[in-house]
Amino acid sequence: MAALQTAATLGFTRVGLQSAHAVEPAAVESAPAIVIGSGYGGAVAALRLGQAGIRTVVLEMGRLWNTTGSDGKVFCTTTAPDQRSMWFRTRTEAPLATFLWLDLVNRDITPYPGALDRVHYDAMSVYVGRGVGGGSLVNGGMAVTPLQSYFAELFPTVDVNEMYGTWFPRARAMLGVNSVDPAWFESTEWYQFTRTSRKAATAAGLKTTFVPNVYDFGYMQREAAGTATKSALAGEVIYGNNYGKRSLDKTYLAAALGTGNVTVHSLEKVRAISRAGDGSYVLTADRIDNTGKVVETKSYGCTYLFLGGGSLGTSELLVRARDTGTLPDLNANVGAGWGTNGNTMVGRANHVWDTVGANQATMPVMGIDDWANAGNPVFAEIAPLPMGIEHWVSMYLAITKNPQRAKFTYDSASGAVRLGWTAAQSAVSVAMAKKLFDRINSANATIYRYDLFGSTSKVFADDFTYHPLGGCVLGKATDDYGRVKGYSKLYITDGSLVPGSTGVNPFVTITALAERIMARVLAEDIAP
Repeated sequence: MAALQTAATLGFTRVGLQSAHAVEPAAVESAPAIVIGSGYGGAVAALRLGQAGIRTVVLEMGRLWNTTGSDGKVFCTTTAPDQRSMWFRTRTEAPLATFLWLDLVNRDITPYPGALDRVHYDAMSVYVGRGVGGGSLVNGGMAVTPLQSYFAELFPTVDVNEMYGTWFPRARAMLGVNSVDPAWFESTEWYQFTRTSRKAATAAGLKTTFVPNVYDFGYMQREAAGTATKSALAGEVIYGNNYGKRSLDKTYLAAALGTGNVTVHSLEKVRAISRAGDGSYVLTADRIDNTGKVVETKSYGCTYLFLGGGSLGTSELLVRARDTGTLPDLNANVGAGWGTNGNTMVGRANHVWDTVGANQATMPVMGIDDWANAGNPVFAEIAPLPMGIEHWVSMYLAITKNPQRAKFTYDSASGAVRLGWTAAQSAVSVAMAKKLFDRINSANATIYRYDLFGSTSKVFADDFTYHPLGGCVLGKATDDYGRVKGYSKLYITDGSLVPGSTGVNPFVTITALAERIMARVLAEDIAP
């Protein structure tokens, strides 16, 4: 926590990020270490490298979110999205497609490097954050540590006691994880929707559990009292939160910049990696402007390369490098082991007396925990649906123990990297979620909502995920400490290491694994 406190003392906010960006010339061509991506894994790598005194450049394809729009806010709201919402779209693509079968959710927008992207593959699309801070800018902040026995199942060669005794606590402390005050939760109008869902789950004999978050609940209580500017209580979440949320630009990245050894370059997308004759790495990156136009193609060199571009970004870079021959010694496990964390979204209709409230906080604080059900393990986040009206809808993002996995492949004809996920694989998650929610509906004499996902017959949204995992699985594409097999001084620290599932929201797991990796790499591989 000392680094975080130091950064806070020095005033490293979003403005600090911009100032730090300007400390060195914009055209830094080489550095001892380069980190690709500024999400959870990349932010951990940047901080620990900076603390070790290693000059490090972070390359982030999204923009730095530190300037206000015409409304005086950095981010736009969920209910009134503008160009700041999505990554170069002409129309928003929210997970909720319709309401009462009407297109009341999405809006036409001007193309711009917005905070949220929906990356489309043949049978699956993936939500990812775009900006300095990656997914931390746009997620619901649920900071859940996975069940220890399931973590051990996923990572049989990792010391579980060390993870739960050292690395998970370190990650939670740095991320600023906290919990809602139970007494306030029970009394506030802002979580009526959660209490209604809890009542329905309890009637079905299901267990619910509070889950921690990185949103500052002290700040939220001040929002409710009218003494702080509203953010989570003003419908802000999927396109960013202006206040209250401890995103990575306020925690790990602020601390990294506070070391004086880290520089962040935004709006620069790495598109190729190769190796020079001396063993150093050469990166080709396109710098874009706010219209998406490539204004400069840059070349970077480094001795140590850390990949933190997320499950999609890292997998795509390495699959392309292997199959185009720029890093030919990458093994066949690169691109494999990808999964959706079993994600599927569903809505239920409550009875008229079971209100969910017109006012809803956007930060989830409770889940239905049926993971111990060996025949049908499911953890379902009780999700908000803040529309400013009473709609009697209970929303859920279910995480199922779907064993299906897919791989990324390079298409030489188009130059694209494709994902082999199929609709049949998504159907496995739907079947598992349906068993759970059929129980709830049966116990409460309620029904599903059929009007939310763009079709009169579609109850479960199974064509997108918020939790992309895998593609470069730990111990297969890498050794047990994220060192990429086939190459020295090449490391992965992000969600591509996780074999398709965590059983809960995954960012705390990704952060803890990155902390474990960086401690070993700095101790054994990098000369001070």
